[in-house]
Amino acid sequence: MSGHSKWSTIKHRKAAQDAKRGKVFTKLIKELTIAARMGGSELDANPRLRTAVANAKSQSMPKDNIDRAIKKGAGELDGVIYEEIIYEGYGPHNVAIIVEVMTDNRNRSIASVRHAFNKYNGNLGSANSVQYMFDRLGSIIVDKTVIDEDSLTELILEAGAEDLKTENPDSFQVITAPEDFDLVRSYLEEKDVAMLSAEVIWNPQNRVEIDELKKAEQVIKLIEILEDDDDVNSVHSNFDISENVMAELG
Repeated sequence: MSGHSKWSTIKHRKAAQDAKRGKVFTKLIKELTIAARMGGSELDANPRLRTAVANAKSQSMPKDNIDRAIKKGAGELDGVIYEEIIYEGYGPHNVAIIVEVMTDNRNRSIASVRHAFNKYNGNLGSANSVQYMFDRLGSIIVDKTVIDEDSLTELILEAGAEDLKTENPDSFQVITAPEDFDLVRSYLEEKDVAMLSAEVIWNPQNRVEIDELKKAEQVIKLIEILEDDDDVNSVHSNFDISENVMAELG
């Protein structure tokens, strides 16, 4: 199973910057709303909503904001209706990309995503054109300052996780099967292990390593413009960066 890519390090740095700009709150509110709409507002009966609430709390979202988003999703308040859509295709240099969208306007979202792909020499594909190149995995990110590796390893073994990735200098990545994700996340929460994020991701079976700075920058620009779109919830790719390019990027 492939572990952290160098690109994941850049993504986590960028996620922190996005939080400061308020982008993360927008995406979390959409996820809370959809989770409540699909599974109801009761946390005990809605694993996806429990995860969404935990992620919102990890980003210090005010309780009123969380409660309001849940009530909107459950139909207890008037508000927009979001739907989930998956777009997929190829970026420059044959990098496979999956874009998860939560939107109240399907036409706006597809136009925006298609424009991004076209602008940066990519091609938006049809359904399942690249999904077969990825596996679904639960991914829980834990800051290395809150717990040591041995203690976390013991906890996740007890909880039923599959693996622990330690390559990232700042954080651990707990890997689970999709069906065990909520159980492991809930167990860590019960043990007071603070999590930076918890989600079910698209993990590439193989990575496309870019070993030229200019080519890497082209892929990064496409992914960044997609992630900056308010309708986009997450972007997954098989993009990786060679060590020499990583050094040039700093």
